[in-house]
Amino acid sequence: MGELKKEKTTDILKTNKDQVVQLSILVEVAHPVVRMPVVDGDGNSFYFPGVGGITYNFGLGDNAFKMHGDHIEPDVSTKNKDKDLNPTCMALACIGNEATVVSGDAKGMKGYVIGKHGGIDHILIWFPEKEKLAIGDKIQIKAWGQGLELLDYPEVKVMNIDPCLFEKIPIKLKKGKLHVPVTAVVPAHLTGSGIGAGNPAATDYDMNTLDKEEIKKYGLDKVRIGDLVAISDHYNGYGAGGYKGGALSIGVVVHSDCFKTGHGPGMVIIMTSKEGKIVPVIDENSNIKNYLEI
Repeated sequence: MGELKKEKTTDILKTNKDQVVQLSILVEVAHPVVRMPVVDGDGNSFYFPGVGGITYNFGLGDNAFKMHGDHIEPDVSTKNKDKDLNPTCMALACIGNEATVVSGDAKGMKGYVIGKHGGIDHILIWFPEKEKLAIGDKIQIKAWGQGLELLDYPEVKVMNIDPCLFEKIPIKLKKGKLHVPVTAVVPAHLTGSGIGAGNPAATDYDMNTLDKEEIKKYGLDKVRIGDLVAISDHYNGYGAGGYKGGALSIGVVVHSDCFKTGHGPGMVIIMTSKEGKIVPVIDENSNIKNYLEI
């Protein structure tokens, strides 16, 4: 495993890829953090796991509603233990970035960044043999993607995605708009925690899954970790989750559902348009696991 293959599946989109800075950042496998009890919208309390750690039975491609827990993070959760440096790591890491273990028994193993989780500020990484990792193992990420621009579509902002992964998404150009494959469309009224964060390039925000019938109505109960989803009437150019009629954003599902009111599976924004330049196209196979070919 190495950097992503360069074959393009998208229509020709001119970018400034060659000018986008690639930097090293260092994180380590984070210990689980448990906040008990967790109280749901009906007043029931639960005592179960939460964020962090190496999650052996939940990962990229799994249904986001699979686990009985609180914001369960897929595969391997990481962070920089220096509180001054971790925000930088969160801001620079992009989905699809190559990650290499640089200490411990798994030294040399390579994987990919598959998400980041605001609040707890964890970078989420897939590895082919996560069982070989231990808490505290250090991982170096080739952070690349922030600053990527679409030269012919300046009104569409791109963030949080490795340029090579972006090129593998089968985006089609039709009548001046970008047709992007997604597994579901999240309506604005089903978004929740994380809205209002100042930097959409360093966080995620949640679906709001309190109303289970609404979630099923829109097919959101079927989304998987790594799915591309559209968020209607949301513009994320200068902050997270701003409502604007006609806007549209594309996000990647990065963590599990949660029982807390106003919470749900998290989404990291990778594209956003205020002027309706993005058109979602339903494709059940639109998942970064497929685009990464892992």
